Amino acid sequence: MILDITSPANPAVKLLKSLHEKKGRRAEGLFLAEGLRVCTEALHAGHVPRILAFTAEAEAHPLTQDLIDATLAARGHPFRTTPDLLHRLTGKDNPQAVAAAYAIPDTSLARIDRSAARLWVVAENLKDPGNLGTMLRTCDATGAGGVILIDHCCDPFSLEAVRASMGGLFTKAVAQASGEEFFTWLRAGPGELVGAALEGHTVDYRAHRFTAPSFIFMGNEQSGLPPAYAAQCDALVKLPMKGTADSLNVAIATAVLLYQALGQFEPLAT
Repeated sequence: MILDITSPANPAVKLLKSLHEKKGRRAEGLFLAEGLRVCTEALHAGHVPRILAFTAEAEAHPLTQDLIDATLAARGHPFRTTPDLLHRLTGKDNPQAVAAAYAIPDTSLARIDRSAARLWVVAENLKDPGNLGTMLRTCDATGAGGVILIDHCCDPFSLEAVRASMGGLFTKAVAQASGEEFFTWLRAGPGELVGAALEGHTVDYRAHRFTAPSFIFMGNEQSGLPPAYAAQCDALVKLPMKGTADSLNVAIATAVLLYQALGQFEPLAT
């Protein structure tokens, strides 16, 4: 059954609004996503909304109808609302016509199948959700398996990270672990750990020969990889800096390394 909800005091609206905060996401086990394209990609990847909000204008779109049908079939809660209320829910001046709440998936390392992809990203102490979302988006573009977050990283299910991922959060794996847990898991199977660093026994990233599966290890935005973690790497690579800046944005550096590895795995036809 589709409800019409226009009051910000409605419990469903309050629940969706609470998902802006980490404590709200933890309490409900849900996170918020917005946009018809992103929600449609989520549906194609097997993620069905628990709660679906949409405007009357969006309801006429066949993709919105698919979302409504899937939500109803899964005993979720679709409701029709106003653009103004969607603005309140998403916090955007030009809100999308669709927003939805999804169940937070299991993020344990046990769900990562390293053989499912030739490339993976590992991020340590990553703080910016925009960087994380961009990394997931780049993983989607390059066919990487996803991102493994170790130690005290930002929340991958924050609205900022979900937005920046442009649907990558639904198509790529995300795992969370401590450094100790990650290294134990990594050494229990095949995989090369390639750290990005400016110091130590580094080689130019273009000189390194990546082997599958490769885990590209990125450190904190400001401080980089801790020395103890860099020492665990099978190889350390650096990107040459020709200007006055001493480093690249971590999401951009990740993209460069992913595409370098992809180019080795899939060389251009001659």
